[in-house]
Amino acid sequence: MTKYTNVRGLSRGLQVLQALNSMESGRATSQQISDLTGLHRTTARRLLETLTEEGFVRRSASDDSFRLTLQVRSLSEGFTDDERIATIAPPIMGRLLQRVAWPSDLTTPDGDAMIILETTHRFSPLSFHRSMVGRRLPILLTAAGRAYFAMCPEGEREDILDLLRSGAGGDEQKALASNDALIKSLVRRVRADGFGSNHSDWAAQSKIGAVAVAIVSQERVLASLNVVFLSRAVTLAEATRRYVPELQAAAREMSEALEAETPSSQALRSPPGTGSD
Repeated sequence: MTKYTNVRGLSRGLQVLQALNSMESGRATSQQISDLTGLHRTTARRLLETLTEEGFVRRSASDDSFRLTLQVRSLSEGFTDDERIATIAPPIMGRLLQRVAWPSDLTTPDGDAMIILETTHRFSPLSFHRSMVGRRLPILLTAAGRAYFAMCPEGEREDILDLLRSGAGGDEQKALASNDALIKSLVRRVRADGFGSNHSDWAAQSKIGAVAVAIVSQERVLASLNVVFLSRAVTLAEATRRYVPELQAAAREMSEALEAETPSSQALRSPPGTGSD
């Protein structure tokens, strides 16, 4: 049999895809890819840019990290619903920022916390933090966590509570999760209001307030979207009046964008044999 010459560029490109897929949430900077693969940083960056042009990777404008796109589903099943929402969210969040000025975070559940997938902190003139992607927010202490927690299915909510009661989310959340009356009240209030909130409730971020809504697509709760502000600058009543309607509009836009994905994109996500006849 003829031995063909190895195509180094292809091998390296696959290395980069594998490295991205192994990273937490499938995202990394070019330096992180370089460190993980042993490729020179310039080479790693060039490969990432090529994969971006081919549609397999996208670059986040928020923190210059790279992550997988829907197109990788044509190669494997490594793509998640988290990345679906992160793909369509940035332009919608950009328009939300223009309307409210305060920064927003797109978050999804990650064990005992919500993890930030996208943010507009970098672009907001009112931001008090810059590097936010990948940060973890306590579920029961933040608007983003409360919005998701209250709206997710009961079984998932119980799983989250079991984890928090074990102490995985820290003593403060353990105490809250163990208070059945408080949890029932929290869920009832968020469901009645249609949004989650916190106003200096998180001791580690006592100067911060936020409101948040859940993002639902095809009856599935996928994520939450917040608006974050300084509690001394904006009252909760003012935030409810000014920002919640804007958040709800942005969440609807995201849900509609997810549901309007092309049939070819749907086919890429579906495992073999599950498509329509």
